[in-house]
Amino acid sequence: MSTILETLADQLARDALDAAEKAGDDELVDKVGKAIGVSSPTFQEAFNTAVRIRRAERRGRTALDTLIATKS
Repeated sequence: MSTILETLADQLARDALDAAEKAGDDELVDKVGKAIGVSSPTFQEAFNTAVRIRRAERRGRTALDTLIATKS
């Protein structure tokens, strides 16, 4: 069950982050998290974890690109 939970939470996190970026609405991700938390706190936590991981990965890639650019 945890694989299904993590897969669905990650898919929703990707979609929510993309939609928030397109809409220019940083609160959109939080609104989605609160909406799913009403029916499933477990799914909400998996979603929040996936969001944090994806945001950290984006920051890491930005840092890597910056480091590579400064070395060129």
